[in-house]
Amino acid sequence: MPDPRFFEDLGPVSLADLAALTGAELANPDLASRQVRAVSILDSAGPDAITFLSDRKRLEDVRTTSAGACFVIPGHADALPPNCAALVTAAPYFAYAVAAARLHRPRTLGPSDPAVSPLAEIETSVRLSPGVVVGAGAQIGRGSRIGPNTVIGPGVAIGRDCEIEASISIGFALLGDRVRILSGARIGDAGFGATAGPKGLIDIPQLGRVILQDGVSIGANSCVDRGAFEDTSIGENTKIDNLVQIGHNCRIGRNCAMAAHTGISGSVVIGDGVQLGGRAGVADHLTIGAGARIGAAAGVVQDVPPGETWGGFPAKAVRQWLREVAWLSRESGHKGGRK
Repeated sequence: MPDPRFFEDLGPVSLADLAALTGAELANPDLASRQVRAVSILDSAGPDAITFLSDRKRLEDVRTTSAGACFVIPGHADALPPNCAALVTAAPYFAYAVAAARLHRPRTLGPSDPAVSPLAEIETSVRLSPGVVVGAGAQIGRGSRIGPNTVIGPGVAIGRDCEIEASISIGFALLGDRVRILSGARIGDAGFGATAGPKGLIDIPQLGRVILQDGVSIGANSCVDRGAFEDTSIGENTKIDNLVQIGHNCRIGRNCAMAAHTGISGSVVIGDGVQLGGRAGVADHLTIGAGARIGAAAGVVQDVPPGETWGGFPAKAVRQWLREVAWLSRESGHKGGRK
């Protein structure tokens, strides 16, 4: 279930209504009156949730799901356990997105809300600069400073002795103590997710959060997207430079460092103590092991073992990359000499 501090619960809704809304066919009409309250990913779905299966590699996983219902393609309905109702559709991910929008609504600031909500909890010695907006249910810890024109969304929790500079937006996020965020950063906006529907692409509702642990630093104009299903998390004392992009569902360890223009795609797992040079890029769903180092402008398209140093594009172990660069330089020199 999405965090109620950040998302309104619009359920329950019957499977018959979801089938009509998404264009899916309920395999067992006798279950039309069954109700669900939430969408969920396959691994964590409970009896009151609806999930989806779009990857054939997860057929074995779906056989043991506890979900009350699941969107599946034709031919996969038989893989579901008896407790899980099948809604059959050619586009399970699209149907999931429609169901998510029906069941959950993000809590946002309204045009008539006060600048600082009386329902916010602000401890002593907090400094709010001119133009600050604080939403209902937000919490700001003792000694924190919020810079001019910064927006703290509903339900956001900010720890003690944090330094939040000017013109920042923070939503759907939980921050530890001593977090530092420089001007213009965006924390908790929706991650990039879309799927094809009958009338073109639609956005996938992003129902996760951002977790910034104690001592994290985020540079100016950097973006940390909230999770699509799970949380985006950044571990203690990790330092992120200006103009860095962290995609949804990423899990970044402690004491990591990322130089400017680094881009981390969605669902990347980064171990403790990893260092990434400027303009490094990491493709989605990869793992970078603890203590690894990624050179500037490297393009990582496969998992990186712990403790190794990689560079180049596509990135590989730095010694191999340098040997290849040297070989190419010699070959191009030889060819130029023969002319």
